[in-house]
Order: sequence, then C-alpha cells, then structure tokens
Amino acid sequence: MCGIAGRILALPGLIGADLVELIQAQRHRGADSTGFGMYGEPRSDGYMVRVVADRDDLSDHLETFLDIARAHGADYIGDPTWDDATTDHVSVRLVLSNPASSFERWLADADFIDGFEIQSVGRSLEIIKDLGDGYEVADKHGIRNFVGTHGLTNARMATESFVSPTASHPFWARPYPDVAIVHNGQLTNYYLLRDRLRRAGYTFKTDNDSELIAIWLSDQMANGLTIEQSLTDSVTKLDGCFTYILATIDSMAFAKDPFAIKPLVAVEEVDGTMAVATEEQAVRKIYVDDDDLAGKAMVNYDGPSLTGVWPVPARTAAIAGAGVGA
Repeated sequence: MCGIAGRILALPGLIGADLVELIQAQRHRGADSTGFGMYGEPRSDGYMVRVVADRDDLSDHLETFLDIARAHGADYIGDPTWDDATTDHVSVRLVLSNPASSFERWLADADFIDGFEIQSVGRSLEIIKDLGDGYEVADKHGIRNFVGTHGLTNARMATESFVSPTASHPFWARPYPDVAIVHNGQLTNYYLLRDRLRRAGYTFKTDNDSELIAIWLSDQMANGLTIEQSLTDSVTKLDGCFTYILATIDSMAFAKDPFAIKPLVAVEEVDGTMAVATEEQAVRKIYVDDDDLAGKAMVNYDGPSLTGVWPVPARTAAIAGAGVGA
C-alpha cells in the first residue's frame, strides 16, 4: 500500500519542497521509509553519485572508492559530503569525473565495496532515501532546498522485503544513468524476470520488485524499444497488480496493470507543469483550491492497462536548443 508521487516544473525551481508535500500527504500509506529521486541541472561532464554506507567505516570506504575510481581513470570533483546524523548508516554525495574505462566496469568494481551501496548515478539524478516519513527525511537531508525540474517520491510500507534505507524507493535502473522508478503494487513473476536479467549480466542490490521494474524497462529501451513501447510491453509482461512512475532525464511516464487496482491522479497544465500521486488529496497540497485548478486538467488514470509519458519542458527545450535530434 505504498504512496507514490511525481512533479514536473516548466522551469527549474524548488522541486524538492513540492515532492515533500506530495508524499507527506500520503504518510498513512507507509512511513517505514521515504525516498526522493530529483533531477537538477544536468552536468556537462562527470556524474553525481549517491551512496548509503556504514557510518563507522565511511573513511575507509571513501578511500577504497577513490582507489577504484582512479584505477578507471576517474577522480573526485570536489570533496564528498555526507549527513551529520548519529544513525549507523550515512548518506553520501560524491561528484565523479567520467571514467576513462567503461562505465559498467567501473560500477561493477565499485559495487563490490561491502557496506557502501550506490543508490544512483547520473548527470542530473540524485536519489536520497532514508527511514522515516517525508518530513523526517526532508529535515535530515535538506530535501526542500533541492532545485530542479522534476522528480519522484515514495512512502513505503514494506511487504516483500525488509525495512532499510536501501530497500526503499525510488530505485535507480542500474547501470543506466538518470533512470529511476517508484512503484505501488506487487509483482508475482519477480523471481523469474530477475533470474533472466541476472543471466544477462544485470546486478540487483535488493529483493525489492520495484528495482526489477526499473532495470527491466531500461533493458527494453537499451534493446531498441521506445519508452512508449516499453511501457506498453510492461503491462502484459510484468505480472501482478501495479502502478509505477518512471523518470528519465527528460521525461516522466507511468503504466498500470490490466486490473487497474492501484489508483493514480494528476493535475496537468498547458505549459507542461504537472503533479501526479496515488491520491487526489496529495496533489491538492500543490493545487489547494479551485482557483489553483483554473485552466488545468484534473485527470484520474483509473482504467486498465493505461500508459502515458509527460515530457519535461525545460529538458526538451534544452535538447532542441542544442540541435539534438530525437
């Protein structure tokens, strides 16, 4: 019974603050842990790396990570930063230059550091997740101050895997930079699909079925399908009851299973600004009254096998301005 939400701004702004309100309104759906996947101004080179690590071993872990990075021709861009809480786990932010070797080989080596789990890698994406509700996680990690164009959030009630910061959503589509997902539901063919993807060389860091959806979709797109085709295929190839929201560097998208049990509602504006959540009362934390909704569309995506894509205006405009084709 997780709560999920997403937000797109036509221009960069305090995306984190909006996501906090969207997910805190759904705290009753799960307060085991809360996560945020936010997209800031894309770097022209290098990657933002978000990690959850063992606090007591952080110094050694950072040295090992740096040794691995340098072995692959990369290095820190600036000093790593981390939270100052007293919990056993610590959330770390690093900025890494481009590896000279393949991205996948660098990541495979970095993933072998025990007690140092990479949560996201991207030019734009940063995933921050922790134990507690939306306000608690936001206060600890400064989520409200994050400036960006779009993002995802999740309030988790653990059903199939244990409660921990790394088992919460959003999930990064390892090893594809800047792809993330939040999910409300349960897959029944999770182990079958995970085994197939592992045989194809993919790495899974949790037993959470949401992680599988992110990697499965990215694998479909890596093999030539468009995002729209991947969404459509997921409706029949992922078995179970689900609604998920996928984010990339320039879009957000959703899909619902054929039973349409898990709700989704959105407010969509003509300039591309939008908010989407499991519950209408959550989006009304952004669009508080009828004046806020004037000239905007309130859409209940309550039918079976629905899919859709919302472009991110600031990113599609930047791509068009750079003369990059689709």
